Amino acid sequence: MEFTDLIKTVVKQYKIISIIGLAKNVSKTTTLNHIIQVLKGEYKLGLTSIGRDGEKYDAITNMPKPRIKIEEGTYLATAQQSLENSEVKSKVVKKTGINTPMGEIQIVRTLGSGLVELAGPSINSELKQVCNYLLHLGCDIVLIDGAFDRRSYASPLISHATILSTGASVSKKMNEVINLTHHTINLLGVEKEQNPLIVKLANTLILNTKIGIIDENNSTRTLPLPTALGSVEEILQEISPSSRYLVINGAITDKFLEEFMKKTDYYKNIKILVPDATKLFLNKRVFEQYLKKGGTIRVLNQIRVLILTINPTSPLGYQFNKSKFLSELEKGISIPIYDLGPSKY
Repeated sequence: MEFTDLIKTVVKQYKIISIIGLAKNVSKTTTLNHIIQVLKGEYKLGLTSIGRDGEKYDAITNMPKPRIKIEEGTYLATAQQSLENSEVKSKVVKKTGINTPMGEIQIVRTLGSGLVELAGPSINSELKQVCNYLLHLGCDIVLIDGAFDRRSYASPLISHATILSTGASVSKKMNEVINLTHHTINLLGVEKEQNPLIVKLANTLILNTKIGIIDENNSTRTLPLPTALGSVEEILQEISPSSRYLVINGAITDKFLEEFMKKTDYYKNIKILVPDATKLFLNKRVFEQYLKKGGTIRVLNQIRVLILTINPTSPLGYQFNKSKFLSELEKGISIPIYDLGPSKY
């Protein structure tokens, strides 16, 4: 399916879509611009970001970046300073009271077409709030321009689906980029727990504690621990042969899983449940080792990764063989992959 047709299908199913880049300069903003152009004139768009994007030059590398090109009538949730840096006049619709280093987040309606800069909230609860504001204003679709190192905004509690961007800027070694991209898609797409009773019990635990246990008779226990990190010993003291689920409302790291595997065999009979895959900070080796040895991780809310966009060229002056890069990425990936080409903006 052509990218244009797929996007028009996607926006009929999902109201809030986030765009993640595995690194800078991997076509994330280019992807956003393409989506805006596909939908212009047919849909009322709302745009925001996690932090800052759309500026002429990268704030860290000082390299030129693709700008965000919008049409008249687009709704933006962005900071005051970004409005001043944008080339489009706009009308303030709502002042949110959300403050950032770049000023208060305001929701505006653009009065013309042109290039804009986005600087949205950096706190998830505030990001969810502005997305809801945009939907209440009648936006058909809200797009969140984000970054992988702050990927929690891709949580299903904030965005309904996600688009991932990858490319040569991730690493000079193509194999490393391919492996990381495959791993990221596998990690973000961890399966959802299918037992509705367990999901209900786990969600109740999450409302009241950071760590809980569900036993085989569906009884639950809470553990008086602030985090799972560094707490394997304490968790193991509470786990018994009848334990079936370990519910963790927080991050799971390589160190936690390695220690869990090392100190007990209980992990083979227990499913780890987390709210969603943004809580999983695991490298490929540890994640695959845990699964291979019989461990199971499930989520209560699954992330829907819809599309992978690629940029085989790095602004540092090197590029991958496009055909080989694409064919290797396609192995083991069921989602559509697109090279949208260089940005026009």
